[in-house]
Amino acid sequence: MKLSEIKSKLNQLKTIAFQLPNGTLVPSHFHVTEVGKISKHFIDCGGTVRQEEVANFQLWEANDYDHRLHPEKLVNIIELSEKILKIDDLEIEVEYQGDTIGKYSLDFDGNNFLLTTKQTACLAQEACVIPKEKPRIKLSELQNSTAYCTPDSGCC
Repeated sequence: MKLSEIKSKLNQLKTIAFQLPNGTLVPSHFHVTEVGKISKHFIDCGGTVRQEEVANFQLWEANDYDHRLHPEKLVNIIELSEKILKIDDLEIEVEYQGDTIGKYSLDFDGNNFLLTTKQTACLAQEACVIPKEKPRIKLSELQNSTAYCTPDSGCC
């Protein structure tokens, strides 16, 4: 989800709720302690130089049970961050404290903002020559082994 999308959705809501991947909600007294821009400049394992930028939200909960962040307040925080930090319409990454700081992508289901899991991946698979998974064949399904086990069949 991009900054323009969250602002549009916030303008239609009366309350804000963030839902973790396991279905539980972030406690309603959460704070958005940071809105920022994170730039990553790196070299992948194939030697390609890459750059990425994301808008970052940090969610935090404290013992302030009377605190409720209202949608219009979060929109104001986002707009101030865009202006002062010169943040473009970037994808949002959300940090939230679990056993360690988790990083999530953001989606919306019509009611709640969904913290969705992120995965690592090799960005240079052609350089790493990652083997493709061989087809799995159940021996019980083989009726005529000579028909399946030819040198080009991939079964051996």
